[in-house]
Amino acid sequence: MESRLNFFGNPLAGKVLKHINSANKVIADSTLPAATQELVKIRSSQINGCGFCTDMHTKDAAHAGETPQRLHLVAAWREATVFTDAERAALELTEQGTRIADAAGGVTDEAWANAAKHYDEDQLAALVSLIAVINAYNRVNVIVQQPAGDYQPGQFG
Repeated sequence: MESRLNFFGNPLAGKVLKHINSANKVIADSTLPAATQELVKIRSSQINGCGFCTDMHTKDAAHAGETPQRLHLVAAWREATVFTDAERAALELTEQGTRIADAAGGVTDEAWANAAKHYDEDQLAALVSLIAVINAYNRVNVIVQQPAGDYQPGQFG
C-alpha cells in the first residue's frame, strides 16, 4: 500500500505539520499524564480508523512501559477494570470530542464535569487540545491513506 500523497515530503504539508507538531509538543510537555496522553491518542485513532496513528501510539505506549493488557483493552475501556477513573473520564471526553458530528449536542455536560473532577484547568486545556490535535493527525493520515505497520518508537524524534 502506498499513500496517495507523500504528505511528510511535501513542502507545504511540512509547514502545516511543523505547526501541528509544535502544538503537540506543548501538550506533551504539560502536566497531563503521559499514559493518559497515549490512551487518548490510541482511542481517537481507533475511532477514526487511522492505522498509522494506532500503530504509532500503541508502539510508543508499549515502549514507554504501558502493559499489553491495557493496550488491548483501550477499545473496550468501558468494560475494562484496568483504567483509573481519571483515565476513563479522559477516554469518555475523547470519544465524545472525536465523534462530535455523531452527537447533536457535542460533548455532554456530564462528560465535561467528570473530566473536570480529575484534571485541573491546565490539564483540561491540554486534554482538549490533544483531542483536537490527534484528530487532525488522524484526518491527514486517513485522507492520504498513510500505510501502517512500519513505525518504530521514537522515529519522529
